[in-house]
Amino acid sequence: MRKLLFESLIRPPLTERPPQVSNAAVDELARALDGVAHRRLGRSLSIRAVDAGSCNGCELEMHALNNAFYDIERFGFRFVASPRHADVLLVTGPVTKNMREALKRTWDATPNPKWVVALGDCAKDGGCFAGSYAVVGGVSDVVPVDLHIAGCPPAPIEILKGLIALLDGANGKAGASRG
Repeated sequence: MRKLLFESLIRPPLTERPPQVSNAAVDELARALDGVAHRRLGRSLSIRAVDAGSCNGCELEMHALNNAFYDIERFGFRFVASPRHADVLLVTGPVTKNMREALKRTWDATPNPKWVVALGDCAKDGGCFAGSYAVVGGVSDVVPVDLHIAGCPPAPIEILKGLIALLDGANGKAGASRG
């Protein structure tokens, strides 16, 4: 035990290297996002994260947006605790039978204009969990989806690009109010 203690005092900590993203790319995303968010909403974008039954891979990448490296709040995006304060529902995972009603209620509680983003491959069509007795399917089987961000899991920078695309109306559905 002593040997491990002394080695841990001498050895540098084991940490991962930061992602290889240039500061110029992040600054460019910040400018684009800031302009688009203010044009569309005139304020910041509030995001409500909904885990509909995922393996938590997408949540790890989504929560990385709040760390010091990505710092999504400097772009005017913030995560909120209530769907009543949200503009966007960011849904991860295949929708399980137990979460179907909760997702519908969350959708109903979100005020217009609202958007739904299906985050990850499982949210699109159930992914590797499709066909399970406990899975209804993808998010679009329960609520209308405005944007799908592909990946298993998608990188934080891809999530940011997807949110810009949503606000920019690149997918043809963004900006349309649904009831």
